[in-house]
Amino acid sequence: MDLSGLQEEALELLKKLISTQSFSGEEDGTATLLEQWFEAHNIPCKRHLNNVWAVNKHFDESKPMLLLNSHHDTVKPNSAYTRDPYDPEVIEGKLYGLGSNDAGGCLVSLLATFTYFYEAESLSHNLIFAGTAEEETNGKNGIACLLPLLPKIDIAIVGEPTLMNLAVAEKGLVVFDAVVKGTPSHAAHPNNDNAIYKTAKTLEWFEKYNFERISDVLGEVKLTVTQIKAGSQHNVVPGQVELVVDVRVNDRYSNTEIFEILQKDAPVDEIKPRSLRLNSSSIPLDHPLVTAGTSIGMSTYGSPTLSDQAMLNCPSLKLGPGDSTRSHSADEFIFVKEIEEGIEKYIKLLEKALV
Repeated sequence: MDLSGLQEEALELLKKLISTQSFSGEEDGTATLLEQWFEAHNIPCKRHLNNVWAVNKHFDESKPMLLLNSHHDTVKPNSAYTRDPYDPEVIEGKLYGLGSNDAGGCLVSLLATFTYFYEAESLSHNLIFAGTAEEETNGKNGIACLLPLLPKIDIAIVGEPTLMNLAVAEKGLVVFDAVVKGTPSHAAHPNNDNAIYKTAKTLEWFEKYNFERISDVLGEVKLTVTQIKAGSQHNVVPGQVELVVDVRVNDRYSNTEIFEILQKDAPVDEIKPRSLRLNSSSIPLDHPLVTAGTSIGMSTYGSPTLSDQAMLNCPSLKLGPGDSTRSHSADEFIFVKEIEEGIEKYIKLLEKALV
């Protein structure tokens, strides 16, 4: 298939995606655009809610499955925008627009790559493309509800902006609600069990606590108290202080292990995780996808940000055009050249690893 033609089509699709509102949970229009791409290329596809997927023409159940996945939902534009977030304008090589960088460029580049390989007969793996919803909110109607409908995935590439370098590991996330209890009282009376004073020591414990296992690629587990709430009147000592604790988990721990450690050691009266499903993810450094990537000049690193990798139960890497630092920023953009080169590099990677 003509590469330059695919690159041009991918860019035009991204412009259409930008001009179509697709906040998490409201991706009906962009899902339809993905269906229209497949129809235009005579590729059968399926849709479940706002998730659209397809498999390669010569699908063979005896072969392992490689998932190419990215999302087509966006966050809402922030108040600092100076441009129309839905106007896909190209200026000095930059394509502006909401979702252009996160993760529209990755989505259309992976889609073009899948289309490039769709009719290939000699692939060592089946290819599955999935354009999914609700990534930005970790919603239940995104990849989480699609995975049970797909063949068992053996390996995955998740399209997120990485400057086309290989994110070989990604930190997981657990958010905890914790409570420090004391004795409520009138402020005028003595109280040796003041929950707020007790919380000062608790905060110091959280600040100084370190998890022992350090990852070669993700470093230490990062624990941060991000919210605190207590009291309602100036003359009443509250009976408890509520804390929110954000924990970014490396690949040396499961989220359940983190919970068990904090439940045992943290100086709080209650601590409960909101969810344990967003685990860290990684891929062995000697995996053929990784070695193929490094052989064509891609570097490896560990990513501190969360993606749909957290939903996968297989080796996976995060890879895509664009720069993560532009994500969720005002006047979001991606370089047109990044999309063109992203498609080329995805294709080279798969040619080396899978053909």
